[in-house]
Amino acid sequence: MMRSTIALLAAASITLAACGGDDDASADTTDTGDTTDTTAASDTTTASGGDSLEVVAGEAFPEERCEANQAAGTIGYLTGFDYAAAASIIEVLVADQAGYYDDLCLDVEITPSFSTANYPLVAANQAQFASSGSFSELATQAESNEADLVALTVDGYVAVDVLMVKPDRATSLDELAGQTIGIKGALAPAIAVMLRQEADLVEGDDFQTALLDGFDPFAHWAIEEIAALPGWRSNEPGALERGGEVFDLYDPADFDVPGSFGLIYTNAEFLAEHPTAAEDFMRATLQGLADTIADPAAAAAAAFELVEANGNSNFLTIEGETFRVETDAAAIVASTPDGSFPGVVVPEELAAQIAAYDEVGFYGDAGAPSVEGRYDADLAAGLYDADGQIIWPG
Repeated sequence: MMRSTIALLAAASITLAACGGDDDASADTTDTGDTTDTTAASDTTTASGGDSLEVVAGEAFPEERCEANQAAGTIGYLTGFDYAAAASIIEVLVADQAGYYDDLCLDVEITPSFSTANYPLVAANQAQFASSGSFSELATQAESNEADLVALTVDGYVAVDVLMVKPDRATSLDELAGQTIGIKGALAPAIAVMLRQEADLVEGDDFQTALLDGFDPFAHWAIEEIAALPGWRSNEPGALERGGEVFDLYDPADFDVPGSFGLIYTNAEFLAEHPTAAEDFMRATLQGLADTIADPAAAAAAAFELVEANGNSNFLTIEGETFRVETDAAAIVASTPDGSFPGVVVPEELAAQIAAYDEVGFYGDAGAPSVEGRYDADLAAGLYDADGQIIWPG
């Protein structure tokens, strides 16, 4: 538990060095392998074709590969929340602004959207890539819509949600017994796991939840009935703190509750028909992620320009977007498992998340969604060299 003083990591302190923990769970996937070492062993990318399609670090981008990428036509990418500088969105915006897609002969069209609206559009190949909030969300949406969606990158391996508690209402999690937690839609599964695991509290039995309207954390915080409020670690805590509110912050990650955030996914049809385009879209995007981690403030400024140009209907601020990028970047670096690199899919982590949420009954009578085919563990890993640098043509 951490009182509301939220430390922001300075950009200079963030590096691409792999770090964090690991997990022993396993998953049934289309593409498995020992993910404790998911990095490429050379400075070339040979997937999806022979030598004529090979990308070699520092050498010219292959003409045949360029033609294959152009044959994919305009590639549609849907953001998960407007042009917010959130993980899985910001790296696409940064990559586009830097011209990385153009460098790889890709014609990318970015459209502001919302994550829950994107799944059927990508499943129908009306868009080819989109952002998702978590692997649990992606797997659930894929199963409920019978959609063949495939996660290609996962930015972070902690839950995006944290719990803010009013200090005069509870000084520990177990003191939330008999009280009310405000929620937007549903209680986040990572919060439910944390409450059950650490305080033996079950929603409906030991505490109540109240559905909140809108997205204004100050309006929600002011409701007397509410003792605690879940929120995204990179959004609501920073907003409340900047507004002078005092709260105790409970982070599921501090209690070893598994999670994930910042996914980019495609559909199996596009992945099969245009493998080089899918691979190079992610190559450019991971280059954008590296730039974002290296300079979060610059990335936030680039995103906020788009927010303003698009009318800023969600009342975002540059202070809020900067906090969002810095917080997400720090979480990405801290949660990347040993032997891996930012964005690389780690099946064990995803399986642990699904199992933990299933244990608290989050998936209801239907049970946990299948994860078979829901991710590609090799694609992003193959875009890094052994030193953690993106294999990039000259």
